[in-house]
Amino acid sequence: MTSASENYVEIPGTPENEDYQAFLDGYTNQFQHREGPVLYGHVLAVSDKEVIVDIGRKSEGLVPASQFPLEEGKPVVKPGDVIEVMFDRAGPPVEGYILLSHEKAHRRQVWDRLERAAAEGAPVSGRVVSKIKGGLAVDIGIVAFLPNSQVETRLSYNPETYLGREIEVRILKLNQRRGNAVVSRRVLLENAIKARKSEALANIYEGAEVTGTIKNLTDYGAFVDLGGIDGLLHVSDLSYSPVTHPSEVVHVGEQVKIKVLKFDKQKERISLGLKQMRPDPWVNIEARYPQGSRVIGRVASVTDYGAFVELEPGVEGLIHISEMTWSRRMKHPGKVVKTGDQVESVVLEIKAKERRISLGIKQLEADPWTTVAERYSIGSVVEGRVRKLSDFGAFVEIEEGVDGLVHVSDMSWTMRVRHPSEMVRKGQTVQAVILNIDAPQRRLSLGMKQLQPDAWETFFRTHQVGDIVRGQVRRAVPFGVFVELLPGVEGLCHNSEITGERGKRRKPHRDPETPALPIGESFDFKIVKMNEAQRRIGLSYRALAEYEERFRLREYQRQAAAATSSRGTAIRQHESTERFR
Repeated sequence: MTSASENYVEIPGTPENEDYQAFLDGYTNQFQHREGPVLYGHVLAVSDKEVIVDIGRKSEGLVPASQFPLEEGKPVVKPGDVIEVMFDRAGPPVEGYILLSHEKAHRRQVWDRLERAAAEGAPVSGRVVSKIKGGLAVDIGIVAFLPNSQVETRLSYNPETYLGREIEVRILKLNQRRGNAVVSRRVLLENAIKARKSEALANIYEGAEVTGTIKNLTDYGAFVDLGGIDGLLHVSDLSYSPVTHPSEVVHVGEQVKIKVLKFDKQKERISLGLKQMRPDPWVNIEARYPQGSRVIGRVASVTDYGAFVELEPGVEGLIHISEMTWSRRMKHPGKVVKTGDQVESVVLEIKAKERRISLGIKQLEADPWTTVAERYSIGSVVEGRVRKLSDFGAFVEIEEGVDGLVHVSDMSWTMRVRHPSEMVRKGQTVQAVILNIDAPQRRLSLGMKQLQPDAWETFFRTHQVGDIVRGQVRRAVPFGVFVELLPGVEGLCHNSEITGERGKRRKPHRDPETPALPIGESFDFKIVKMNEAQRRIGLSYRALAEYEERFRLREYQRQAAAATSSRGTAIRQHESTERFR
Protein backbone atom coordinates (compact mmCIF):
# COMPACT_ATOMS: atom_id res chain seq x y z
CA MET A 1 0.00 0.00 0.00
CA THR A 2 1.33 3.46 -0.87
CA SER A 3 1.95 5.71 2.14
CA ALA A 4 -0.52 8.51 2.84
CA SER A 5 2.15 11.19 2.75
CA GLU A 6 3.13 10.23 -0.77
CA ASN A 7 -0.41 9.95 -2.14
CA TYR A 8 -1.96 12.88 -0.32
CA VAL A 9 -1.89 16.05 -2.41
CA GLU A 10 -4.28 18.87 -1.62
CA ILE A 11 -6.48 19.82 -4.60
CA PRO A 12 -7.25 23.53 -4.74
CA GLY A 13 -10.91 24.21 -4.04
CA THR A 14 -11.87 25.53 -7.48
CA PRO A 15 -15.24 24.46 -8.97
CA GLU A 16 -13.54 22.64 -11.88
CA ASN A 17 -11.34 20.57 -9.58
CA GLU A 18 -14.22 19.80 -7.22
CA ASP A 19 -16.43 18.60 -10.11
CA TYR A 20 -13.64 16.50 -11.52
CA GLN A 21 -12.92 14.99 -8.14
CA ALA A 22 -16.61 14.14 -7.65
CA PHE A 23 -16.68 12.50 -11.11
CA LEU A 24 -13.65 10.35 -10.29
CA ASP A 25 -15.03 9.33 -6.92
CA GLY A 26 -18.42 8.41 -8.47
CA TYR A 27 -16.77 6.42 -11.22
CA THR A 28 -14.60 4.57 -8.72
CA ASN A 29 -17.59 3.74 -6.51
CA GLN A 30 -19.58 2.51 -9.52
CA PHE A 31 -16.73 0.29 -10.59
CA GLN A 32 -16.25 -1.07 -7.09
CA HIS A 33 -19.91 -2.00 -6.77
CA ARG A 34 -19.53 -4.22 -9.84
CA GLU A 35 -17.17 -6.39 -7.85
CA GLY A 36 -20.11 -7.54 -5.75
CA PRO A 37 -20.88 -7.58 -2.08
CA VAL A 38 -18.77 -8.80 0.80
CA LEU A 39 -19.47 -12.48 1.58
CA TYR A 40 -18.73 -14.53 4.67
CA GLY A 41 -17.50 -18.08 4.26
CA HIS A 42 -16.26 -20.99 6.34
CA VAL A 43 -12.70 -22.16 5.93
CA LEU A 44 -12.68 -25.81 4.78
CA ALA A 45 -9.02 -26.47 4.23
CA VAL A 46 -5.69 -24.65 4.51
CA SER A 47 -2.48 -25.31 2.61
CA ASP A 48 0.73 -23.45 1.90
CA LYS A 49 -0.68 -21.96 -1.32
CA GLU A 50 -4.43 -21.60 -0.89
CA VAL A 51 -7.33 -21.52 1.53
CA ILE A 52 -10.55 -23.35 0.49
CA VAL A 53 -13.70 -21.51 1.58
CA ASP A 54 -17.39 -22.55 1.53
CA ILE A 55 -19.51 -19.55 0.46
CA GLY A 56 -22.77 -21.52 -0.05
CA ARG A 57 -22.40 -21.95 -3.78
CA LYS A 58 -22.14 -25.12 -5.85
CA SER A 59 -18.46 -24.56 -6.22
CA GLU A 60 -16.13 -23.82 -3.40
CA GLY A 61 -14.09 -20.69 -3.26
CA LEU A 62 -10.32 -20.36 -3.31
CA VAL A 63 -8.31 -17.61 -1.65
CA PRO A 64 -4.53 -17.36 -2.22
CA ALA A 65 -2.65 -18.05 1.02
CA SER A 66 -0.50 -14.96 0.41
CA GLN A 67 -3.46 -12.79 1.44
CA PHE A 68 -3.24 -14.01 5.04
CA PRO A 69 -0.54 -13.47 7.64
CA LEU A 70 1.74 -16.51 7.84
CA GLU A 71 2.83 -18.43 10.88
CA GLU A 72 5.50 -21.11 10.41
CA GLY A 73 4.95 -20.87 6.66
CA LYS A 74 1.18 -21.41 6.78
CA PRO A 75 -1.73 -18.94 6.93
CA VAL A 76 -2.93 -18.13 10.42
CA VAL A 77 -6.52 -19.14 9.62
CA LYS A 78 -7.69 -22.69 10.34
CA PRO A 79 -10.63 -24.88 9.21
CA GLY A 80 -13.89 -23.69 10.75
CA ASP A 81 -12.96 -19.97 10.85
CA VAL A 82 -15.37 -17.50 9.30
CA ILE A 83 -13.69 -14.97 7.01
CA GLU A 84 -14.88 -12.18 4.73
CA VAL A 85 -14.28 -12.52 0.98
CA MET A 86 -15.29 -10.97 -2.35
CA PHE A 87 -15.37 -12.30 -5.88
CA ASP A 88 -12.05 -11.65 -7.60
CA ARG A 89 -12.89 -11.17 -11.26
CA ALA A 90 -9.52 -9.65 -12.04
CA GLY A 91 -7.51 -12.68 -11.02
CA PRO A 92 -6.70 -15.75 -13.20
CA PRO A 93 -9.51 -18.41 -13.23
CA VAL A 94 -9.00 -21.64 -11.28
CA GLU A 95 -10.60 -24.81 -12.61
CA GLY A 96 -13.29 -26.15 -10.25
CA TYR A 97 -13.09 -23.17 -7.87
CA ILE A 98 -14.42 -19.65 -7.62
CA LEU A 99 -11.56 -17.19 -7.23
CA LEU A 100 -12.08 -15.07 -4.10
CA SER A 101 -10.17 -12.18 -2.47
CA HIS A 102 -9.87 -11.74 1.26
CA GLU A 103 -7.84 -8.54 0.87
CA LYS A 104 -10.51 -6.76 -1.15
CA ALA A 105 -13.22 -7.77 1.28
CA HIS A 106 -11.21 -6.58 4.22
CA ARG A 107 -10.33 -3.34 2.44
CA ARG A 108 -13.98 -2.80 1.55
CA GLN A 109 -14.98 -3.23 5.19
CA VAL A 110 -12.27 -0.87 6.34
CA TRP A 111 -13.30 1.85 3.92
CA ASP A 112 -16.98 1.39 4.77
CA ARG A 113 -16.16 1.76 8.45
CA LEU A 114 -13.99 4.82 7.81
CA GLU A 115 -16.63 6.45 5.58
CA ARG A 116 -19.27 5.99 8.27
CA ALA A 117 -16.93 7.42 10.90
CA ALA A 118 -16.08 10.38 8.65
CA ALA A 119 -19.75 11.08 7.94
CA GLU A 120 -20.74 10.83 11.59
CA GLY A 121 -17.64 12.59 12.94
CA ALA A 122 -16.97 9.60 15.17
CA PRO A 123 -13.47 8.92 16.47
CA VAL A 124 -11.45 5.97 15.17
CA SER A 125 -8.56 4.16 16.82
CA GLY A 126 -5.19 3.82 15.21
CA ARG A 127 -1.57 3.06 15.92
CA VAL A 128 1.25 5.50 15.17
CA VAL A 129 3.58 3.60 12.85
CA SER A 130 6.19 6.21 11.88
CA LYS A 131 7.28 9.81 11.84
CA ILE A 132 7.05 11.38 8.38
CA LYS A 133 7.59 14.82 6.91
CA GLY A 134 5.14 17.26 8.47
CA GLY A 135 3.56 14.82 10.90
CA LEU A 136 2.92 11.19 11.80
CA ALA A 137 1.66 8.11 9.91
CA VAL A 138 -1.23 6.41 11.72
CA ASP A 139 -2.64 2.98 10.84
CA ILE A 140 -6.45 3.19 11.11
CA GLY A 141 -7.01 0.27 8.72
CA ILE A 142 -5.25 2.34 6.10
CA VAL A 143 -2.22 4.51 6.67
CA ALA A 144 -3.54 8.02 7.45
CA PHE A 145 -1.64 11.30 7.72
CA LEU A 146 -1.69 13.10 11.09
CA PRO A 147 -0.21 16.63 10.63
CA ASN A 148 1.93 18.10 13.41
CA SER A 149 -0.61 20.86 13.96
CA GLN A 150 -3.28 18.25 14.68
CA VAL A 151 -1.39 16.11 17.18
CA GLU A 152 -1.92 18.24 20.30
CA THR A 153 -3.62 21.47 21.25
CA ARG A 154 -0.23 23.18 20.97
CA LEU A 155 2.70 22.63 18.63
CA SER A 156 5.34 22.01 21.30
CA TYR A 157 5.44 18.22 21.52
CA ASN A 158 7.91 15.37 21.00
CA PRO A 159 6.83 13.16 18.02
CA GLU A 160 9.02 10.25 19.15
CA THR A 161 6.86 9.76 22.22
CA TYR A 162 3.91 8.79 20.00
CA LEU A 163 5.62 6.04 18.00
CA GLY A 164 3.86 2.72 18.59
CA ARG A 165 1.08 4.30 20.66
CA GLU A 166 -2.61 3.60 20.16
CA ILE A 167 -4.48 6.89 19.79
CA GLU A 168 -7.93 8.08 18.83
CA VAL A 169 -8.36 10.46 15.91
CA ARG A 170 -11.10 12.03 13.82
CA ILE A 171 -11.10 11.79 10.05
CA LEU A 172 -10.82 15.21 8.41
CA LYS A 173 -10.43 14.09 4.77
CA LEU A 174 -10.94 10.68 3.16
CA ASN A 175 -10.19 9.75 -0.47
CA GLN A 176 -10.92 6.12 -1.31
CA ARG A 177 -9.80 6.45 -4.93
CA ARG A 178 -6.37 7.66 -3.85
CA GLY A 179 -6.36 5.45 -0.80
CA ASN A 180 -5.38 8.16 1.70
CA ALA A 181 -6.84 10.02 4.64
CA VAL A 182 -6.06 13.01 6.86
CA VAL A 183 -6.89 12.70 10.55
CA SER A 184 -6.76 14.92 13.64
CA ARG A 185 -6.20 14.17 17.30
CA ARG A 186 -6.39 17.82 18.28
CA VAL A 187 -10.10 18.08 17.40
CA LEU A 188 -10.94 15.30 19.83
CA LEU A 189 -8.79 16.85 22.54
CA GLU A 190 -10.40 20.26 22.14
CA ASN A 191 -13.87 18.74 22.21
CA ALA A 192 -12.98 16.79 25.32
CA ILE A 193 -11.62 19.95 26.94
CA LYS A 194 -14.79 21.86 26.06
CA ALA A 195 -16.93 19.09 27.51
CA ARG A 196 -14.87 18.93 30.67
CA LYS A 197 -14.87 22.71 30.89
CA SER A 198 -18.67 22.89 30.61
CA GLU A 199 -19.03 20.19 33.23
CA ALA A 200 -16.52 21.91 35.49
CA LEU A 201 -18.14 25.33 35.15
CA ALA A 202 -21.49 23.84 36.09
CA ASN A 203 -20.03 22.70 39.43
CA ILE A 204 -17.95 25.81 40.22
CA TYR A 205 -19.28 28.51 42.52
CA GLU A 206 -17.80 30.62 45.32
CA GLY A 207 -17.36 28.45 48.37
CA ALA A 208 -17.39 25.16 46.45
CA GLU A 209 -14.82 22.51 47.30
CA VAL A 210 -13.30 21.05 44.13
CA THR A 211 -10.49 18.70 43.17
CA GLY A 212 -7.83 19.73 40.68
CA THR A 213 -4.36 18.93 39.42
CA ILE A 214 -1.39 21.27 39.83
CA LYS A 215 -0.58 22.33 36.27
CA ASN A 216 2.40 24.64 36.70
CA LEU A 217 4.08 26.84 39.31
CA THR A 218 5.09 30.49 39.28
CA ASP A 219 6.68 32.79 41.86
CA TYR A 220 3.27 34.16 42.81
CA GLY A 221 1.25 30.94 42.91
CA ALA A 222 0.15 27.70 41.25
CA PHE A 223 -2.24 27.12 38.35
CA VAL A 224 -4.67 24.28 38.95
CA ASP A 225 -6.46 22.32 36.21
CA LEU A 226 -10.06 21.93 37.32
CA GLY A 227 -11.05 19.95 34.23
CA GLY A 228 -10.84 22.08 31.11
CA ILE A 229 -10.46 25.34 33.00
CA ASP A 230 -7.60 26.66 35.14
CA GLY A 231 -7.74 28.43 38.47
CA LEU A 232 -5.07 30.38 40.34
CA LEU A 233 -3.96 29.24 43.76
CA HIS A 234 -2.12 32.31 45.06
CA VAL A 235 0.95 31.83 47.22
CA SER A 236 -0.78 33.64 50.09
CA ASP A 237 -3.60 31.09 50.03
CA LEU A 238 -1.39 27.99 50.12
CA SER A 239 -0.79 27.86 53.85
CA TYR A 240 -1.37 29.82 57.03
CA SER A 241 2.41 29.67 57.50
CA PRO A 242 4.60 32.05 55.45
CA VAL A 243 5.43 30.55 52.03
CA THR A 244 8.33 31.86 49.95
CA HIS A 245 7.60 29.75 46.86
CA PRO A 246 4.65 27.45 45.96
CA SER A 247 7.05 24.50 45.51
CA GLU A 248 7.35 24.42 49.31
CA VAL A 249 3.73 23.21 49.52
CA VAL A 250 2.61 21.69 46.18
CA HIS A 251 4.20 20.01 43.15
CA VAL A 252 3.31 19.77 39.45
CA GLY A 253 0.99 16.81 38.78
CA GLU A 254 -0.23 16.62 42.37
CA GLN A 255 -3.96 16.34 42.97
CA VAL A 256 -5.32 18.73 45.57
CA LYS A 257 -8.67 19.45 47.13
CA ILE A 258 -9.24 23.18 47.23
CA LYS A 259 -11.91 25.79 47.82
CA VAL A 260 -13.25 28.31 45.28
CA LEU A 261 -12.70 31.78 46.76
CA LYS A 262 -13.80 33.97 43.83
CA PHE A 263 -15.38 33.14 40.48
CA ASP A 264 -15.82 35.57 37.57
CA LYS A 265 -17.96 33.59 35.10
CA GLN A 266 -17.71 36.15 32.31
CA LYS A 267 -13.92 36.37 32.38
CA GLU A 268 -13.64 32.73 33.53
CA ARG A 269 -11.28 33.69 36.33
CA ILE A 270 -11.16 31.49 39.38
CA SER A 271 -9.32 32.21 42.63
CA LEU A 272 -8.61 29.14 44.74
CA GLY A 273 -7.49 28.52 48.30
CA LEU A 274 -5.77 25.53 49.87
CA LYS A 275 -5.34 26.81 53.41
CA GLN A 276 -9.07 27.51 53.59
CA MET A 277 -9.65 23.75 53.63
CA ARG A 278 -8.28 23.72 57.19
CA PRO A 279 -9.44 25.63 60.28
CA ASP A 280 -7.82 29.02 60.77
CA PRO A 281 -5.28 28.59 63.60
CA TRP A 282 -5.65 32.26 64.55
CA VAL A 283 -9.24 31.76 65.69
CA ASN A 284 -9.39 31.92 69.53
CA ILE A 285 -5.62 32.45 69.58
CA GLU A 286 -5.84 34.44 72.84
CA ALA A 287 -7.35 31.47 74.64
CA ARG A 288 -4.53 29.14 73.58
CA TYR A 289 -1.72 31.62 74.21
CA PRO A 290 -2.74 33.98 77.01
CA GLN A 291 -0.57 37.02 77.65
CA GLY A 292 2.24 36.26 80.07
CA SER A 293 2.21 32.50 79.43
CA ARG A 294 5.36 30.57 78.62
CA VAL A 295 5.47 28.81 75.25
CA ILE A 296 7.92 26.61 73.36
CA GLY A 297 8.41 26.86 69.60
CA ARG A 298 10.84 26.33 66.75
CA VAL A 299 12.85 29.22 65.31
CA ALA A 300 11.58 29.50 61.72
CA SER A 301 13.81 32.38 60.57
CA VAL A 302 16.24 34.97 61.91
CA THR A 303 16.35 38.57 60.67
CA ASP A 304 18.34 41.66 61.61
CA TYR A 305 15.55 42.86 63.89
CA GLY A 306 14.52 39.60 65.56
CA ALA A 307 13.57 35.92 65.22
CA PHE A 308 10.28 34.36 64.11
CA VAL A 309 9.20 31.39 66.21
CA GLU A 310 6.62 28.86 64.96
CA LEU A 311 4.33 27.97 67.85
CA GLU A 312 2.14 25.68 65.70
CA PRO A 313 1.54 25.27 61.95
CA GLY A 314 0.37 28.64 60.70
CA VAL A 315 1.11 30.56 63.90
CA GLU A 316 4.38 32.44 64.28
CA GLY A 317 5.48 34.96 66.87
CA LEU A 318 8.27 37.53 66.75
CA ILE A 319 10.98 37.82 69.36
CA HIS A 320 12.27 41.33 68.76
CA ILE A 321 15.97 41.91 69.30
CA SER A 322 15.14 44.24 72.20
CA GLU A 323 13.26 41.41 73.93
CA MET A 324 16.10 38.88 73.78
CA THR A 325 18.27 40.16 76.63
CA TRP A 326 18.15 42.87 79.27
CA SER A 327 21.51 44.04 77.99
CA ARG A 328 21.60 46.60 75.19
CA ARG A 329 24.89 45.48 73.75
CA MET A 330 23.59 42.68 71.48
CA LYS A 331 24.05 43.54 67.80
CA HIS A 332 22.32 40.62 66.01
CA PRO A 333 19.70 38.04 67.06
CA GLY A 334 21.85 35.30 65.52
CA LYS A 335 24.10 35.51 68.57
CA VAL A 336 21.24 34.26 70.76
CA VAL A 337 19.16 31.90 68.56
CA LYS A 338 19.56 30.04 65.27
CA THR A 339 17.09 28.68 62.73
CA GLY A 340 15.72 25.33 63.86
CA ASP A 341 16.36 25.91 67.58
CA GLN A 342 13.67 25.01 70.10
CA VAL A 343 13.26 28.03 72.37
CA GLU A 344 11.11 28.95 75.33
CA SER A 345 9.64 32.42 75.45
CA VAL A 346 6.95 34.52 77.11
CA VAL A 347 3.85 35.85 75.31
CA LEU A 348 4.00 39.65 75.59
CA GLU A 349 1.18 40.79 73.30
CA ILE A 350 -1.33 39.29 70.84
CA LYS A 351 -2.97 41.14 67.94
CA ALA A 352 -5.31 38.52 66.46
CA LYS A 353 -6.70 40.78 63.71
CA GLU A 354 -3.21 41.63 62.51
CA ARG A 355 -2.06 38.02 63.10
CA ARG A 356 0.86 39.12 65.28
CA ILE A 357 2.25 37.71 68.47
CA SER A 358 5.06 39.44 70.35
CA LEU A 359 7.33 37.15 72.34
CA GLY A 360 10.22 37.73 74.71
CA ILE A 361 13.13 35.68 76.04
CA LYS A 362 14.58 38.11 78.54
CA GLN A 363 11.32 37.95 80.53
CA LEU A 364 12.27 34.41 81.60
CA GLU A 365 14.74 36.11 83.97
CA ALA A 366 14.13 38.88 86.51
CA ASP A 367 14.55 42.45 85.30
CA PRO A 368 17.75 43.72 86.97
CA TRP A 369 16.29 47.25 87.11
CA THR A 370 13.59 46.15 89.55
CA THR A 371 16.20 45.65 92.28
CA VAL A 372 18.88 48.11 91.19
CA ALA A 373 17.91 50.62 93.93
CA GLU A 374 18.28 47.87 96.54
CA ARG A 375 21.67 46.72 95.29
CA TYR A 376 23.25 50.13 94.69
CA SER A 377 23.22 53.41 96.61
CA ILE A 378 23.98 56.99 95.67
CA GLY A 379 27.59 57.79 96.34
CA SER A 380 28.83 54.22 96.04
CA VAL A 381 31.73 53.47 93.69
CA VAL A 382 31.08 50.98 90.86
CA GLU A 383 33.21 49.52 88.09
CA GLY A 384 32.09 48.73 84.53
CA ARG A 385 32.97 48.53 80.87
CA VAL A 386 32.48 51.47 78.52
CA ARG A 387 29.84 50.11 76.14
CA LYS A 388 29.10 53.12 73.98
CA LEU A 389 30.25 56.71 73.39
CA SER A 390 27.96 59.54 72.41
CA ASP A 391 28.42 63.28 71.95
CA PHE A 392 27.17 63.97 75.47
CA GLY A 393 28.80 61.17 77.45
CA ALA A 394 29.80 57.54 77.86
CA PHE A 395 27.51 54.59 78.69
CA VAL A 396 29.08 52.24 81.21
CA GLU A 397 27.65 48.74 81.78
CA ILE A 398 28.03 48.01 85.48
CA GLU A 399 26.27 44.61 85.16
CA GLU A 400 24.29 42.56 82.60
CA GLY A 401 21.41 44.76 81.47
CA VAL A 402 22.25 47.78 83.64
CA ASP A 403 23.96 50.77 82.01
CA GLY A 404 24.84 54.12 83.55
CA LEU A 405 25.67 57.41 81.84
CA VAL A 406 28.79 59.42 82.64
CA HIS A 407 28.02 62.88 81.30
CA VAL A 408 30.90 64.87 79.84
CA SER A 409 30.40 67.42 82.61
CA ASP A 410 31.08 64.70 85.20
CA MET A 411 34.32 63.42 83.71
CA SER A 412 36.80 65.99 85.07
CA TRP A 413 36.87 68.79 87.62
CA THR A 414 39.51 70.70 85.78
CA MET A 415 39.29 69.88 82.06
CA ARG A 416 36.63 71.23 79.75
CA VAL A 417 35.66 67.89 78.08
CA ARG A 418 34.08 68.38 74.68
CA HIS A 419 33.79 64.67 73.77
CA PRO A 420 34.03 61.58 76.02
CA SER A 421 36.74 60.13 73.77
CA GLU A 422 39.11 62.69 75.34
CA MET A 423 38.82 60.80 78.62
CA VAL A 424 37.79 57.17 77.90
CA ARG A 425 37.63 54.68 75.03
CA LYS A 426 35.09 52.03 74.10
CA GLY A 427 35.69 48.73 75.91
CA GLN A 428 37.75 50.34 78.67
CA THR A 429 37.04 49.36 82.26
CA VAL A 430 36.48 52.43 84.44
CA GLN A 431 35.35 53.32 87.94
CA ALA A 432 32.63 55.83 88.69
CA VAL A 433 30.46 57.16 91.49
CA ILE A 434 26.67 56.70 91.40
CA LEU A 435 25.14 60.18 91.36
CA ASN A 436 21.46 59.35 90.83
CA ILE A 437 19.22 56.25 90.45
CA ASP A 438 15.92 56.39 88.49
CA ALA A 439 14.80 52.75 88.32
CA PRO A 440 11.32 53.40 86.75
CA GLN A 441 12.95 55.29 83.87
CA ARG A 442 15.87 52.80 83.78
CA ARG A 443 18.40 55.58 84.20
CA LEU A 444 21.60 55.62 86.22
CA SER A 445 23.76 58.75 86.45
CA LEU A 446 27.47 58.22 87.06
CA GLY A 447 30.43 60.51 87.64
CA MET A 448 34.14 59.96 87.21
CA LYS A 449 35.41 63.28 88.51
CA GLN A 450 33.71 62.60 91.84
CA LEU A 451 36.38 59.98 92.53
CA GLN A 452 38.83 62.88 93.14
CA PRO A 453 38.43 65.96 95.42
CA ASP A 454 37.22 69.11 93.72
CA ALA A 455 40.25 71.40 93.27
CA TRP A 456 37.98 74.44 92.92
CA GLU A 457 36.19 73.64 96.12
CA THR A 458 39.54 73.26 97.91
CA PHE A 459 40.79 76.57 96.57
CA PHE A 460 37.68 78.51 97.58
CA ARG A 461 37.79 76.94 101.00
CA THR A 462 41.43 78.02 101.63
CA HIS A 463 41.51 81.49 99.99
CA GLN A 464 39.70 84.78 100.15
CA VAL A 465 39.66 88.21 98.44
CA GLY A 466 42.88 90.13 99.12
CA ASP A 467 45.12 87.08 99.38
CA ILE A 468 48.38 87.12 97.47
CA VAL A 469 48.77 84.00 95.28
CA ARG A 470 51.40 82.90 92.82
CA GLY A 471 50.44 81.44 89.43
CA GLN A 472 51.72 80.61 85.99
CA VAL A 473 50.40 82.34 82.88
CA ARG A 474 48.85 79.54 80.76
CA ARG A 475 47.07 81.25 77.87
CA ALA A 476 46.22 84.68 76.54
CA VAL A 477 42.94 86.06 75.25
CA PRO A 478 42.15 89.50 73.79
CA PHE A 479 40.88 90.74 77.16
CA GLY A 480 43.61 89.34 79.40
CA VAL A 481 45.47 86.21 80.48
CA PHE A 482 44.44 83.04 82.32
CA VAL A 483 46.67 82.08 85.22
CA GLU A 484 46.87 78.55 86.65
CA LEU A 485 46.79 78.80 90.42
CA LEU A 486 46.42 75.06 91.14
CA PRO A 487 46.20 72.07 88.76
CA GLY A 488 42.86 72.60 87.08
CA VAL A 489 42.13 75.93 88.79
CA GLU A 490 42.54 79.05 86.70
CA GLY A 491 42.00 82.75 87.39
CA LEU A 492 41.61 85.62 84.97
CA CYS A 493 43.81 88.66 85.09
CA HIS A 494 42.06 91.26 82.98
CA ASN A 495 44.04 93.69 80.86
CA SER A 496 42.87 96.50 83.14
CA GLU A 497 44.58 94.75 86.06
CA ILE A 498 47.99 94.48 84.37
CA THR A 499 50.63 97.24 84.84
CA GLY A 500 54.16 97.92 83.62
CA GLU A 501 57.30 98.58 85.59
CA ARG A 502 57.45 101.39 88.22
CA GLY A 503 53.70 101.37 88.59
CA LYS A 504 52.97 102.78 85.14
CA ARG A 505 49.84 101.28 83.48
CA ARG A 506 50.73 99.23 80.42
CA LYS A 507 48.58 99.67 77.30
CA PRO A 508 46.19 96.66 77.02
CA HIS A 509 47.22 94.12 74.41
CA ARG A 510 44.49 92.96 72.07
CA ASP A 511 46.63 90.44 70.23
CA PRO A 512 46.84 87.05 72.06
CA GLU A 513 50.13 86.34 70.30
CA THR A 514 51.76 89.25 72.21
CA PRO A 515 50.27 88.89 75.71
CA ALA A 516 50.70 91.52 78.40
CA LEU A 517 52.41 88.94 80.59
CA PRO A 518 54.71 86.27 79.08
CA ILE A 519 53.09 82.82 78.80
CA GLY A 520 54.80 80.17 80.89
CA GLU A 521 56.26 82.61 83.47
CA SER A 522 55.08 82.77 87.06
CA PHE A 523 54.05 85.95 88.89
CA ASP A 524 52.39 86.98 92.10
CA PHE A 525 48.79 88.18 91.89
CA LYS A 526 46.25 89.58 94.26
CA ILE A 527 42.79 88.03 94.43
CA VAL A 528 40.24 90.76 93.73
CA LYS A 529 37.11 88.67 92.96
CA MET A 530 35.80 85.20 93.90
CA ASN A 531 32.56 83.55 92.67
CA GLU A 532 32.31 79.93 93.85
CA ALA A 533 28.98 79.22 92.08
CA GLN A 534 30.38 80.24 88.69
CA ARG A 535 33.89 79.05 89.52
CA ARG A 536 35.46 82.37 88.62
CA ILE A 537 38.53 84.01 90.19
CA GLY A 538 39.60 87.57 89.38
CA LEU A 539 43.27 88.42 89.72
CA SER A 540 45.18 91.70 89.66
CA TYR A 541 48.81 92.17 88.80
CA ARG A 542 48.48 95.98 88.94
CA ALA A 543 47.08 96.01 92.49
CA LEU A 544 50.05 94.04 93.74
CA ALA A 545 52.50 96.26 91.85
CA GLU A 546 50.89 99.43 93.26
CA TYR A 547 50.96 97.90 96.74
CA GLU A 548 54.66 97.19 96.36
CA GLU A 549 55.22 100.74 95.09
CA ARG A 550 53.42 102.23 98.06
CA PHE A 551 55.34 99.89 100.37
CA ARG A 552 58.66 101.01 98.88
CA LEU A 553 57.59 104.67 99.19
CA ARG A 554 56.64 104.30 102.83
CA GLU A 555 59.89 102.47 103.50
CA TYR A 556 61.83 105.27 101.79
CA GLN A 557 60.03 107.87 103.84
CA ARG A 558 60.67 105.93 107.02
CA GLN A 559 64.33 105.59 106.20
CA ALA A 560 64.58 109.29 105.31
CA ALA A 561 62.91 110.28 108.57
CA ALA A 562 65.23 107.98 110.47
CA ALA A 563 68.24 109.52 108.76
CA THR A 564 67.05 113.05 109.57
CA SER A 565 66.54 112.13 113.18
CA SER A 566 70.06 110.65 113.37
CA ARG A 567 71.67 113.88 112.03
CA GLY A 568 69.81 116.00 114.57
CA THR A 569 70.97 113.77 117.38
CA ALA A 570 74.61 113.98 116.19
CA ILE A 571 74.45 117.78 115.98
CA ARG A 572 73.06 118.04 119.44
CA GLN A 573 75.74 115.70 120.76
CA HIS A 574 78.47 117.79 119.05
CA GLU A 575 77.15 121.05 120.49
CA SER A 576 77.02 119.56 123.94
CA THR A 577 80.62 118.41 123.70
CA GLU A 578 81.78 121.81 122.59
CA ARG A 579 80.15 123.47 125.54
CA PHE A 580 81.81 121.01 127.88
CA ARG A 581 85.15 121.89 126.52
